[in-house]
Amino acid sequence: LASASALVPPAATPARPATRLAYTASEALPFMERPASLDELEMAGDVGFDPFGFSSIFNVKWLREAEIKHGRICMLAVVGWLTVDAGIHFPGEKYAGIDALHAHDAMLASGNMGVMLLFAAVAELTSMVSVVQAAKGSGRAAGDFGLDPLEFCGNPDTKKFMLEAETTHARLAMLGFSGLCTQSALLESHTFPYLS
Repeated sequence: LASASALVPPAATPARPATRLAYTASEALPFMERPASLDELEMAGDVGFDPFGFSSIFNVKWLREAEIKHGRICMLAVVGWLTVDAGIHFPGEKYAGIDALHAHDAMLASGNMGVMLLFAAVAELTSMVSVVQAAKGSGRAAGDFGLDPLEFCGNPDTKKFMLEAETTHARLAMLGFSGLCTQSALLESHTFPYLS
């Protein structure tokens, strides 16, 4: 027969002391830790996404400046690509019949790329002064060149919303432009939506 001790619950074992981990999950990748280097800054669009740890190697302000600059360029590039493929060109014979995929080679052949490079160099060198000062701690926010003639960001709440929207759209444009170029080149399709 079974003994009566089988019916008695075992004595309660003392609870282990709770261990607290100093772990903050990334909002973008919950299975990864949020990099501590992102905690010191309040930036629009910050969701703790840094799987390669670049923010612990490079200056975060410099990285954010690069992200915003490339995002703004890609937002313009998407609009430009779609505009050219919609048939809207500069006036003149040398611009007729050029699609966006082959526009680079056509502009090199006509010599227009040199003028574009000059404009880009002037803009880059002019902006570099404020970028370097911001990286040294001048207090200037990344991407802020004081250009808001229509005062979209006059109200602090509106400014926060607009900065979040710009960062989100810039990230989407960088991915979108890469896909737009790739799909157009792979399918040799030169009309929107580049499916055939």
